[in-house]
Parts: sequence; C-alpha cells; structure tokens
Amino acid sequence: GEKEYNEAWEKMKSADGVVVPGGFGTRGFNGKVEAAKYCRESKIPYLGICLGFQAMVVEYSRNILNWEDANSTEFVEDTKNPVVIFMPEIDKDVMGGTMRLGSRNTAFTYPEHEDGSASITKIMYCNADVVSERHRHRYEVNPEKVDTIHDAGLKFVGRDETGTRMEVAELPRSQHPYYVGCQYHPEFKSRPLNPSPPFHGLLLAACGMLDDYVAGLKK
Repeated sequence: GEKEYNEAWEKMKSADGVVVPGGFGTRGFNGKVEAAKYCRESKIPYLGICLGFQAMVVEYSRNILNWEDANSTEFVEDTKNPVVIFMPEIDKDVMGGTMRLGSRNTAFTYPEHEDGSASITKIMYCNADVVSERHRHRYEVNPEKVDTIHDAGLKFVGRDETGTRMEVAELPRSQHPYYVGCQYHPEFKSRPLNPSPPFHGLLLAACGMLDDYVAGLKK
C-alpha cells in the first residue's frame, strides 16, 4: 500500500550507502531500477550485484540514453532495447544447473577514465589487472549495446578475458563518489578480516573516508 511505499522510500533516503543485490524473476526489479536512479542522481554510494548491476544498466539506458523501453529479456522478451539478454550457451528450459557458475577472471580493460581518474574498482582491488570472482547468473549485458552505453558514460571497466562479457561498471569519481556494479558475486569471497574490495569501497564511501583511503594508497 501507499504507507509501505512511502516508508520504503524514507528508509532509502536515510541510507548513507545502498547495496542492490541479485535476484531472480520480476518481483522487485522496478524497485531496484528506481534505487539505482535515486543513488545515481543523489550521489549516494551504490553497489549493484548481479541483478543489481543489470538494474544499473537498465536505468542508465532508460534515463540517460532515453531508451524508455530498455529492459532485460528476462522480464520483457520483446523489448526494442534489450540491454540485458539470455546468455547464448545456456538452456532456457533447464533451471539451476545451466547457469554460468564458479570462479571466472575479470580483466580491468579500462583502468583510467577520460577525465584522467583511475577506476575506483581497480583501486579497491589493489590495482590488480585481473581478478578472480565467483559467478551465478543466466543473463548478461547485451554485447551489441555495450559500446553505446559505455560511450554515454556508464563505463564497463571490467570485462571477461574475451572482452565480450561485461563484469564491472562504474561512473568516474568526478561524477559520483561511488557508483559501482558487478556481474559476479563479491560477497562469496568476503571475510570478516578480509572484506571484499567492492564492499570495502562502498563502506568507505558511505563513511566519507574513501578519498583519504585512496590518497593513502598513493603514499
């Protein structure tokens, strides 16, 4: 109802940082897209994981590229702007065992933005050129839409080793304090005394400590 809707928005607006996690099915997806939009426009630190990463792509496509019907084919199969699509090697009729699973490499193919700033995700991974993270998904960013979205400003800084599968997207820090999404699941390898780099970056940004942290790494 309206009361629950308003309470949810107030909770969102009170947050210093937002995680939009993965999921399956249509339930809640539009809320994920709205959360991504709010955080992008309000400059609230944001981390999108799996479907939360795809929500970033859908939101940016709708509101920056003006592809009003942009969507994932998981939810609207006949959308004219399918920015997220079913992975070609996966069987639609068999659930679970046909997902892209397990540890895969991500290469930071765009370590520097046009404004000269470095990729914040790469910085949080101690400037590694390649990282290994675990996956669990059946849909991916449409390779045919990548260049247009990337050139419009949502930078796909991390890609698989073939360069065709998008793994990490972010906005330059001149535009946003921390707006990061990843197709993989960084929480699978996070530990209490060794936090996952994307989560570490989110918490630092939410606490207003990310600039000092990055400056400290340069000393």
